[in-house]
Amino acid sequence: MLTPGGAAEMSQSRLGTVVLGGGSGFIGTSLSAQLRKRGYDVMVVSRKPGPYRMTWSELSEGGLPGNTTAVVSLSGQNVLDPLRRWTPGFKQNVWASRVNSTRSLADAIRAAPVKPQVFVSISGVGYYEPSETAEYTEESPGGDADFMARLCTEWEEAARLDDPAVRTAIVRSGVVLGRHGGMIQQLFIPFYMGVGGPIGSGRQYFPWIHIDDIVGLFIFAIENPKVSGVLNGVAPQVVSNREFAAAFGRALWRPALVPLPAAAVRLAFGETRARMMVEGQRVLPRRPLQLGFEYQYPDIDSACREFAHLRYSPVKPY
Repeated sequence: MLTPGGAAEMSQSRLGTVVLGGGSGFIGTSLSAQLRKRGYDVMVVSRKPGPYRMTWSELSEGGLPGNTTAVVSLSGQNVLDPLRRWTPGFKQNVWASRVNSTRSLADAIRAAPVKPQVFVSISGVGYYEPSETAEYTEESPGGDADFMARLCTEWEEAARLDDPAVRTAIVRSGVVLGRHGGMIQQLFIPFYMGVGGPIGSGRQYFPWIHIDDIVGLFIFAIENPKVSGVLNGVAPQVVSNREFAAAFGRALWRPALVPLPAAAVRLAFGETRARMMVEGQRVLPRRPLQLGFEYQYPDIDSACREFAHLRYSPVKPY
């Protein structure tokens, strides 16, 4: 059996091992910590070897670790990395880091002599066409007019096992908000300096979720046998980009009146990525609510107050 980075065999937790593809990123780091607190062993699939890690080639050649009870796909190149230009090569990396890695995890599950109980994969609300009027639930059709919609469709297809022995769930995540990663990490200093504000017109919908709630939703999907199919990973309160900016400014006791013009966003990020920022979707989490998932931060003000509180702490207290 494959060992973590050549070290001793992993302990055999009574809850089993959760294999995390892309577990070293913003969501994966938080999810790993919470799973370990609950008593799971965690094995991260990564490009780099290390303690309690396996590489993608090791996964392909050696299969899933023993006692694997759940597999989670979180891999994905940061689409809005401000240091990366939107070149054909970067687009290919964005696509491969999501679709190919998810397919590799699905293939490992198919090949496993003892199947895990559940496979949970992340996707994105980019599956839905941007609109200022449409309202989307998990049953709504996806768009196919832009890169992100096509990517999310293919991404979700890669996660479908068609194996009745393995329960599968897909979390279509909104913008994940947390002080020490993602969008807030980039916005914190401008807002704290009093020069933050809405993007573009600010009227576009802003489908969002707090990091603790997206982690909680993944754990909910892992542990609840009733959960399968698509879950919209967004908070129940629908807000516009302008309302988010105002709430973030209030939490920091700063104004949020300096808009970032849409033309500047397009110039900096290119048309495809700019569309993700200046357009949005009204997405509702119908199935998480129906299934009884409880949000820690159901409204944008409580979420933003938590970010403001953490400004005094250099480390996320997980």
